[in-house]
Amino acid sequence: MAINLELPTKLHSTIEQARDAALQIFRPISRKYDLAEHSYPVELDTLASLYNGLAAAGQAGAGAAGGRGDTKERPEGYVANGGNMQSVLNAMWASYGDVGLMLSIPYQGLGNAAIAAVATDEQIESFGGEVWASMAITEPSFGSDSAAVTTTAIRDGDEYVLNGEKIFVTAGSRASHIVVWASVDRSLGRAAIKSFVVPRTHPGVTIARLEHKLGIRASDTAVIRFEDCRIPAKNLLGSPEVDVKKGFGGVMQTFDNTRPMVAAMAVGLSRAVLEELRAVLEGAGLEIDYDRPTSDQPAAVAEFIRMEADYEASYLLALRAAWMADNKQPNSLEASMSKAKAGRTGTDVSNKAVELASTAGYSEHSLLEKWARDSKILDIFEGTQQIQQLIIARRILGKSSSELK
Repeated sequence: MAINLELPTKLHSTIEQARDAALQIFRPISRKYDLAEHSYPVELDTLASLYNGLAAAGQAGAGAAGGRGDTKERPEGYVANGGNMQSVLNAMWASYGDVGLMLSIPYQGLGNAAIAAVATDEQIESFGGEVWASMAITEPSFGSDSAAVTTTAIRDGDEYVLNGEKIFVTAGSRASHIVVWASVDRSLGRAAIKSFVVPRTHPGVTIARLEHKLGIRASDTAVIRFEDCRIPAKNLLGSPEVDVKKGFGGVMQTFDNTRPMVAAMAVGLSRAVLEELRAVLEGAGLEIDYDRPTSDQPAAVAEFIRMEADYEASYLLALRAAWMADNKQPNSLEASMSKAKAGRTGTDVSNKAVELASTAGYSEHSLLEKWARDSKILDIFEGTQQIQQLIIARRILGKSSSELK
């Protein structure tokens, strides 16, 4: 099926709203909260009200169902541009303003995408728009190997008892809920890994500390401990059955939603960098001429055109992964491709911009140096560059995780 690369008219308002927030709310306070790490951006309360309204109205991109898309039966040949596309565009244009602030918007957490990916319809209805969910996967003993989860969730009657520690939890101290990956039976391996929705203020949940970071300083990143934390069995997302043959594909579906979102964040940041760099180059008297070969233009201009091409490729890959999810097409390969390309492009574009802009790029007089620091995380969380390439290779070559490590 062919993809029309023009966005439908109904999504234009999504872009306009996110772009307005980026330029009118995020950009003016971007440096303020970069220098005031762990301070809550009170200016985002206005956006919280907006997204609460969107969730109440049932619009995708907000609340627990953000990114879930249309679950109705569709006629043959029907093409959807739904919740996943809206979430990706929201993330893209909000990150055009500031990635850290985008990650701090209430009810837009990565955990919300996880809920949308694997929750049952009944759970989605139960959680509604009242959930702002962070995502707790990484532990002190592992990073990218999600199958190495040691946090446990032991069934005790109508409850699960969670014990373990999670690190690098984005929005961990601010979100209302936490999506926690835990094993219901470690003897069964990765198939027993399930995700649970845990209220942040629940007994047994402790915010141990907040990290000091290279970038996205407006966003809090927490270490969270779970000690005999009892939650209702209904808070397990998806099916409680452990299917050893299937593995942990259910919880891994989370990444099919979140990786295109992270790719979109990198695309938004790259666009901001390229616009600023264009102004710097043109201010220095350099003309960007698309009608001449790059070999006949100044080196700085040639680099700009190369990076702009990478930006365009990243943008299209992110849209393709979201479009496939909306149209119920398996998109694990495309999700990883979008994340790998956009993550690498974000760091390349932002670091090269600091270099080309010289003193203007290295000082705090512009946001270029900040964007370079912010970009690095987009090539790391939700699966590192190396992990994405490994996943892509396995999919293309038809190899299992045990055959290609």
